[in-house]
Amino acid sequence: MKNTIQIPHKTTSVTAIMRTLLFFLVILAYSCDDFVEVDPPTTQLSSPLVFEEYSTANAALVAIYAEIRDNGLLTGNPNGMSYKLGEYTDELQFFGAGGQTDASFYNNIVLANNTEVKNWWNATYNQIYATNALLEGLENATALTQIQKEPLQGEALFIRALLHFHLTNLYGDLPYVTTTNYGTNSTISKTATSAIYAKVEADLLRAESLLNAAYSTEGRVRPNKATVQALLARVYLYSEKWADASTKASEVLNNTALYGGTQNLNEVFLKDSFTTIWQLSPTNEGENTLEAQTNIFLQGPPPVSGLSDSFVNGFEEGDQRRIKWIKEVTDGTTVWYHAFKYKTFENTGASVEYSILFRTAEQYLIRAEARAKQGDLMGAAEDLNRIRNEAGLQNTTATTATELRAAIIKERRAEMFSEGHRFFDLKRTQLLNEVLAPTKPGWNTNDQLFPIPETELLLNPNLNPQNPGY
Repeated sequence: MKNTIQIPHKTTSVTAIMRTLLFFLVILAYSCDDFVEVDPPTTQLSSPLVFEEYSTANAALVAIYAEIRDNGLLTGNPNGMSYKLGEYTDELQFFGAGGQTDASFYNNIVLANNTEVKNWWNATYNQIYATNALLEGLENATALTQIQKEPLQGEALFIRALLHFHLTNLYGDLPYVTTTNYGTNSTISKTATSAIYAKVEADLLRAESLLNAAYSTEGRVRPNKATVQALLARVYLYSEKWADASTKASEVLNNTALYGGTQNLNEVFLKDSFTTIWQLSPTNEGENTLEAQTNIFLQGPPPVSGLSDSFVNGFEEGDQRRIKWIKEVTDGTTVWYHAFKYKTFENTGASVEYSILFRTAEQYLIRAEARAKQGDLMGAAEDLNRIRNEAGLQNTTATTATELRAAIIKERRAEMFSEGHRFFDLKRTQLLNEVLAPTKPGWNTNDQLFPIPETELLLNPNLNPQNPGY
């Protein structure tokens, strides 16, 4: 299992590095097991050795980012949420063999024993476990100053909130885990989705108070205050707290010293883009994104999946995203399509693209939707038109609140495809059945939630009942 620990401080000692490596070897030993069945040994993950120096505590946090990049829900590889949910909805069309797990996603026949469903659950909860170990270690650390501890705590709280937020939108009611205590975690019960949202919000508000506006490192690879605000805006949007969603999006967008628009769509997904809020760097310098490796194919038919014809044909005439963010592949007779937001999959000596998790376009569309819901139709149209104009389109013709809301959802599909948003947008707007039932033969109303892995229910009966339909 791949893991990267980057130590950005030149004063880091060999001893400190070895301590951090030992710390995360323990984590990785558990990352292949179920989080509820692991009984941590006497050498807890929150060992004080890791927190005797800032460099090792910082490296422990960086290693969690590496795990998020490489495994679980947010990875850009084919096992990640952005690819699998593209197949599950209407973004991707499956061309591979029937025995592949992708086929079950594309055909909407995901079962409780599905390997990917289990891997999502286990990998994500192991990342949460590591984050809680870090938080507990920081809380008890006496060798670090508050100035050193608080940014690390803020980032860890952000991670915990981010992961739980995605889990509950996939699985519904589930545990919100805030401890490494094995006895507690092995018998933990579900928390209602509404209560999970409240816990997510609480973690994010605390994180916001702990993080600085400036990035702590180069490359926007560590969350800052605006990253937390961007996630809060998304959480409030999903919660239909329109005023709060608009406010948080504005707090990000008003920071024009850090964020702005672009006149060139080919630059949006470069690592130095002014539109990026938070991104993950590749394992080694010169490598680029897992997303490019996953989505790009050089000859047809696609080895697994390609963009669906219905999606590609849904772009308005003149939309530059259709031209610059989608690549055609043909054998002279048939044409296939793949996402081309990330354009570089080979080693380039110096990395040119990082994996972007938050960017400003989403914040404009969040604020547009929130403004429309609050009756600020002019403001909603202004935000919507900013995104449309950057894509080479004219201003929207929508004028009523209903028309604007539909136009915004359509714009989100065109702007944020292959980034993992489509399923959640259809779900929160109650359009899943309307949009997918006519085109996905295996679709049924229970498919709005994924099944809790059956192994989890056997290990911890408190996680019952299973989600409907499984």
